[in-house]
Amino acid sequence: MATAFTFPGQGSQSVGMGKDLAEAFPEARAVFDEVDEALGEKLSAVIFDGPEETLTLTANAQPALMAVSMALIRVLEARGLRVEQAASHVAGHSLGEYSALCAAGMFSIADTARLLRIRGNAMQAAVPAGEGAMAAIIGLELADVEAACAEGAAHGAVQVANDNGGGQLVISGLKPAVEAAAAAATAKGAKRALMLPVSAPFHSSLMQPAADAMREALAGVDKTAPVVPVIANVRAAPVSDPDEIAALLVEQVTGQVRWRETVAWFAANGVTTLAEIGAGKVLTGLARRIDRSVTGLNVSGPSDIDPFLAAIADQNA
Repeated sequence: MATAFTFPGQGSQSVGMGKDLAEAFPEARAVFDEVDEALGEKLSAVIFDGPEETLTLTANAQPALMAVSMALIRVLEARGLRVEQAASHVAGHSLGEYSALCAAGMFSIADTARLLRIRGNAMQAAVPAGEGAMAAIIGLELADVEAACAEGAAHGAVQVANDNGGGQLVISGLKPAVEAAAAAATAKGAKRALMLPVSAPFHSSLMQPAADAMREALAGVDKTAPVVPVIANVRAAPVSDPDEIAALLVEQVTGQVRWRETVAWFAANGVTTLAEIGAGKVLTGLARRIDRSVTGLNVSGPSDIDPFLAAIADQNA
């Protein structure tokens, strides 16, 4: 029996997340202060009090979600948890992979905050507003959605961005191509093909300028081998070498988040519990839909700390 720690991605943010943590635990407050100092601004004020439209900006949401996850990690660590003892692996959904690597000691909190600010700004700037789009395709298998993207490609770049599992996939690319692929998916029997209210076509080939920016940014930060392997988004397999992980983080900007395969890898390799650390319960819900043999835990606020630690202790007993 083994436990893996997972970390949420963009979309899990909400105004007020982490505020009760910061008020209850000095270790959590210190994380938010460190992120504020690294970014040279009071991101914590936006996280705790909004406005929502400012928090949801990609350049803010990404370091904000990491800050909440790391605040939880520091609170848990202050109560005796050690990532290398409690978890066999870490993984995170898109930006959550950075949170996972920070929790596993590859990056400092300050460097992770700066990397995610660069990443958010670069992803936003890669494609002029209105040119790109993303759509959620519900109720089709990956091969059918890939076939729909092949049809949509007559109108420009479009590809599968996220394979989230449970029949939920996301496609991304130029708006006319995404619309055409969504229509093709509907014709193939998708239950829903829903255009998403996003500001850029994330995890598509159109993000290449952002990938280039991250290659440069990642080259300039200190890296330490993570204390446990990360299951990389674009590989859905464990990686431990810091330089290889950094290269995969660059690839991740334009590549597919293979979350269904990540959970399947866990289930096939002795991981019985996925512990989601951060805002919300999105990954816990996805894991339940992908493989019911895997138990989901999550910790997002002060009232979750003691039950979480007790559950982890039981798992490792």
